[in-house]
Amino acid sequence: MKIVVAMDSFKGSMTSLEAGNAVAEGIHRACPDVCVQVRPLADGGEGTVDALVQGMGGSLRKVSVTGPLGEPVECTYGILEERKTAVVEMSGAAGITLVAAERRNPLYTTTYGVGEVIRDAVSQGCRKFLVGIGGSATNDGGVGMLQALGFGFLDEKGAQVLPGARGLAKLAKITGEHAMPELAECDFRVACDVTNELCGELGCSAVFGPQKGATQEMITDMDGWLGHYAKLAKESFPKADPLRAGTGAAGGMGFAFLTFLNGILEPGIRIVLEETGLETFLPDADLVITGEGRIDGQTAMGKAPAGVAELAKKYGKTVIAFAGSVTKDAAACNANGIDAFFPILRSITTLEEAMEPAQAKENLADTAEQAFRLWMAAKR
Repeated sequence: MKIVVAMDSFKGSMTSLEAGNAVAEGIHRACPDVCVQVRPLADGGEGTVDALVQGMGGSLRKVSVTGPLGEPVECTYGILEERKTAVVEMSGAAGITLVAAERRNPLYTTTYGVGEVIRDAVSQGCRKFLVGIGGSATNDGGVGMLQALGFGFLDEKGAQVLPGARGLAKLAKITGEHAMPELAECDFRVACDVTNELCGELGCSAVFGPQKGATQEMITDMDGWLGHYAKLAKESFPKADPLRAGTGAAGGMGFAFLTFLNGILEPGIRIVLEETGLETFLPDADLVITGEGRIDGQTAMGKAPAGVAELAKKYGKTVIAFAGSVTKDAAACNANGIDAFFPILRSITTLEEAMEPAQAKENLADTAEQAFRLWMAAKR
């Protein structure tokens, strides 16, 4: 008997593999001889670096880079050595959690540190990149990142424009003549789960600007500056298309990857499932188990457990899921490949107690054991 387990992280409690191993522990209590294969899982956001590095035998590398407000930050990214692949979370270098609420202002926050991470990975021999761009504090159109990679974003005097969205106000010329030559050999798979265009009512400034500290006046200014930036880019970089879905992701980082780098935007879960090769483990599985910290209506709309279920149903497999909490609208998951789901809380408790890592692992293992016993009994 073979059970495949692919759990997303329970944020604040368990990593992907910790959750998977807790499930395996519970299953082995019920049936010590069963083969349980634990695979890493993430959706391209927080936890992707840890999941892929731990699950695919990679290594972590920590570098000091320019943070969103220009102050140094330590950013950890992953390297999958055999594949010359770097796994990068933008939030590690330019994330909103790196900026205190009272200091959030997209006029000044920069993506420069993301470019420094990419530059470091190139120096380590990486030529493939898996990049998660969720959780940004920026709205600079990816200009900071590109400047760190050698591109020129120049004002009328030929100097590099200032960091942050404010720099776009002075942008007069874009040049790639001094960009890192190695970039021509690099490919970027960018985890992007939003479809916003670069500008307009549904553009990055209007939709995401407020949560990054933008006032209405800033939103109007930044939207205009980004439109000007896109027009200048089109003059020298034919791929520039600010109307393309996803160009507004992460304050315009989607536009930067598509226009200036060999980037493609894809749903995060698709990237992770393909890179980890989960499908190859499914044809001979007897049961597939997945889950995440909270299962709700959004889970059914393309989050990691739904991606696992969709793959498993290609082979007609039974899929069950576990979560720290479950909402009423989670019933939508039953129509999207998850045959049954279970919350793991075992008693009345506080949120803090429930999220304590040791307690969460115990709860998950105990729940997995009982669910597996029920599954085995039903098969008799």
